[in-house]
Amino acid sequence: MKEKRSPLLDAAIDEINILGRHLDVLKMVMKHEPIGIIKLSQLTGLPQHAVRYSLRVLEQEGLVEPSRSGAITTDRVHEVLNTIESTLEDMVTILKEYKKKIR
Repeated sequence: MKEKRSPLLDAAIDEINILGRHLDVLKMVMKHEPIGIIKLSQLTGLPQHAVRYSLRVLEQEGLVEPSRSGAITTDRVHEVLNTIESTLEDMVTILKEYKKKIR
């Protein structure tokens, strides 16, 4: 039986899942660029509207840009991925500290 989640954390978990979706889309663009929305949708299993939204967010962050043949990554992608990775490591540390507080 699945343990029930606390509503206190629902918004945070939803945001983390959206981040995961953005990263999935970005990784597919990196692997298959240039790539269009329909192909991204097929490869990720995400609906086209979700792919479109993720591409818009990634474009706003300067990670992808549109081309005639589909989305392509920018020169900033590796730098930003390193920053995301280190930030996620910081978040893990913070969450472990919070977990200790409830024990």
